[in-house]
Amino acid sequence: MRSNSNLTDQQLIQLFVNGDSSSLEDLIYRHKDRIFTSIVILLKDKSLAEDIFQEVFIKIIDTLRSGSYTDEGKFLPWALRIAHNMCVDHFRKVKRTPVVYNNSEDYDIFDTLNLSEEGAEDKIMRTQSHERVKQMLDMLPQDQREVIVMRHFANLSFKEIAEKTNCSINTALGRMRYGLINLRKLMVEQQVAL
Repeated sequence: MRSNSNLTDQQLIQLFVNGDSSSLEDLIYRHKDRIFTSIVILLKDKSLAEDIFQEVFIKIIDTLRSGSYTDEGKFLPWALRIAHNMCVDHFRKVKRTPVVYNNSEDYDIFDTLNLSEEGAEDKIMRTQSHERVKQMLDMLPQDQREVIVMRHFANLSFKEIAEKTNCSINTALGRMRYGLINLRKLMVEQQVAL
């Protein structure tokens, strides 16, 4: 049995703010299962949930120490809201960071690693869109296609592109400009939305 188990959440918080670190342990012990379960349900990944759970309590501790906590008598809903918001932030961060990778000479620039779960319909639509863009890139003149691929998918600077294609930087810029204009026209004609 824990020493402060008969105290309310608010009393434990006040003790912690006044320097009693064991009261925080009691508070965490009291609510850890409920908070952790809510995180696991949202993330569907136990090891990731453990990381987020730790971040939640770091945020709670920082807020309590700074004196910013004001939800008197409502600690658990407040902590659950923090946990929910951190899970949402995690999903936003994952969704914003797709990775494009290059497999030596024979590479598919449209293979992307997306860490968020994707439904079957989304996969089919993405695959179809990528195939259509590949087909449209193939319709461009060789010099325009080459510059677009080097710039957008190999992430080369215009100086590097100019060196590799034996042309001036201005010529590389012009090819890029006309290539994108032509690609946009093809997308409008074929009604492709990305």
